[in-house]
Amino acid sequence: MRIEKQTNRCCVERETLETEIKLWLIDDGKGELLGSSKIGFLDHMLKTFCRFSTLSLSLEKFEADLHVDMHHGVEDLALALGTAFRELFDYSKMKRFGHAIVPMDEALTLCSIDLSGRSLLNFQVSFETQTIKDFPVELLEEFFKSFANNARITLHIVKMFGKNSHHIAESIFKAFAIATRNAIEKSESTQSTKGVID
Repeated sequence: MRIEKQTNRCCVERETLETEIKLWLIDDGKGELLGSSKIGFLDHMLKTFCRFSTLSLSLEKFEADLHVDMHHGVEDLALALGTAFRELFDYSKMKRFGHAIVPMDEALTLCSIDLSGRSLLNFQVSFETQTIKDFPVELLEEFFKSFANNARITLHIVKMFGKNSHHIAESIFKAFAIATRNAIEKSESTQSTKGVID
């Protein structure tokens, strides 16, 4: 893996026998998605995350063994994105905590984030279908697990209500984005009783 960090952006390149990914995560306030994962529903969710977090994401390269399935592509994209997030932000200079409860029609999702330097995902979400079009809904948990592990954050995502799988997924990403935006706000002091976030 190759990591390049600049003032307000971070590039991560990762190449395996299953995927080849190069992305930039950019703290520019624009909230744009540039490029494509070639997975339509995932692009829709990434665009949603960018829009509501105000972070921009540029996918300069995305190749995955989609002829097998989407698993490796989704997991490795989240891995690269989580790595870029951890490198881009100094958690000791952030507000650290963020949360949001976001509706999408009948769906309602709670998301809470702690930029703790410790990896944990609590994903309490059920879906009434196995896919959204051709996208397996089980990959949403894999996405957030990979992101949380590599960003080294504590992440709780809980579905409070919802029946329509698309609505549930969209409320998840909106809540995740808004919670993230709150957590990465600058702080003048380290938000830890230990005085440090590793």
